[in-house]
Amino acid sequence: MAVKGMQAATAGTDPEVACPIGPVVDIVFSRWTTPILWSLHTHGRQRFVELERRIARITPKVLTQRLRQLERDGLVVRTYHPEVPPRVEYEISELGRSLAPLFAHLAEWSADNLEKVERSRHEYDADSA
Repeated sequence: MAVKGMQAATAGTDPEVACPIGPVVDIVFSRWTTPILWSLHTHGRQRFVELERRIARITPKVLTQRLRQLERDGLVVRTYHPEVPPRVEYEISELGRSLAPLFAHLAEWSADNLEKVERSRHEYDADSA
């Protein structure tokens, strides 16, 4: 009984229990993760430089960090080719591809609703002024 009461108390204060998708949002929707996954899903296997060109404002340091994290999370596969010069390619993993329906729904929501969000922001800002 004491454990149940403790779990109930924790459920009210633990953000991961209160919102079970929180960890997923942290993984998938961090600043540069979505553009990286989108690019790999849309354009297939790519080298670092190709990703860097497609994601215009990302720095090489941040791209490296995000790719390492995505590889660690199992969403991206890194393939090293021991050639001269060495070649490294990145591609979205099966686990990463499983996010495609989620991204499709978000793209649809965006097309249907971003104009409404912008209108609401404009109205809010006008009322606040």
